[in-house]
Amino acid sequence: MNFQEFVTNLASIPVFKIEHLYAVADNPQQAQRKITEWIQAGKVIQLRPGVYSLAPSYQLEYPHSYVVANQMVQASYVSLQTALSNYDLIPEYVPVVVSITTCRPEKWHNLYGHFNYEQIESAIFFGFEYRQVTQTQWAFVATPEKALLDLIYLTPDSDKEQYIRTLRLQNLDQLNIRLLTAFVERINTLKLKRALPHIIQVIKEELTDYKPL
Repeated sequence: MNFQEFVTNLASIPVFKIEHLYAVADNPQQAQRKITEWIQAGKVIQLRPGVYSLAPSYQLEYPHSYVVANQMVQASYVSLQTALSNYDLIPEYVPVVVSITTCRPEKWHNLYGHFNYEQIESAIFFGFEYRQVTQTQWAFVATPEKALLDLIYLTPDSDKEQYIRTLRLQNLDQLNIRLLTAFVERINTLKLKRALPHIIQVIKEELTDYKPL
């Protein structure tokens, strides 16, 4: 197995795992030796143990940070402030890609950015879609409604009206009140049930151009 053959097979895959080498290596030991050799030569970048990308000079397309986030922890989806900023629901730029997972919380940093993973129960692991993030790349991202509810669910004292307003939510025509309500009923926690009326009020205020005194 030589590197050029590997590049030919993997150039269109933004992020790959050691298992991708098994198909072209004689055995797992050879695959591990080769990946170590290529990392040391600067041809492959290790994103975390077992997860890699080709060095930029060998890539057909730079991996999108959401794709990297999904692949680094496969049971995950992009959510919270990252998704809210992506939808332009909050005005702030978010420099960290924050994801939801049922696995333990983790933090990683590599060539493609900073990645945080927040843990939730498996029963709440829903409300995400496989979305196109570049012309050729797709990633699992929370719906606007679930991204907001994930943030409130995981943030202390976030069910109060004051907290909802400090988010400075905008472009709220993207939020489906029926879907928000259905998600809250499915999650079935008092915290989200207390927060829901405040969210709905803020949505109605923006959509009717009403500003409270």
